[in-house]
Amino acid sequence: MTESMRDQVIGAWKLISYQTTDASGQVVYPLGEDAKGFILYTPDGYMSAQIMAQGRPAYASGDLHKGTQDEMAQAAEGYLAYSGRYEIDEDKGELTHHMDVSMNPTWLGQSQPRVAQIVDGKLKIYNGLKPEDQLVWKRAEDHSQA
Repeated sequence: MTESMRDQVIGAWKLISYQTTDASGQVVYPLGEDAKGFILYTPDGYMSAQIMAQGRPAYASGDLHKGTQDEMAQAAEGYLAYSGRYEIDEDKGELTHHMDVSMNPTWLGQSQPRVAQIVDGKLKIYNGLKPEDQLVWKRAEDHSQA
């Protein structure tokens, strides 16, 4: 018997690539070609996604909460984060993220369905829209025994 998508998706995944393809076919990397990130799926139905651009400078003050307006804007511009519940429709191959918390307030309260596939050990997620976002993840290393 084939393992369900839900069973396969549980755990931590490390970002391989995040790209957008517009209607003309042009590929853009919203957080750079070398963006880093993780997405986590728990057995009890919660998820968290964190993606960042490389090379974001630290605040000159060294204080976690006291950057200048420009420093904070630059930091936010290079970061994408949200968490909440998730659902999987096995028949449609659809993975829906419910944005219960989000760095970008525009996403708060949204539910965003995505087309999802696990192929050759990689989790591929598409938004199915134009422009089309495509995120490819590989399973993160298991550090539970470290």
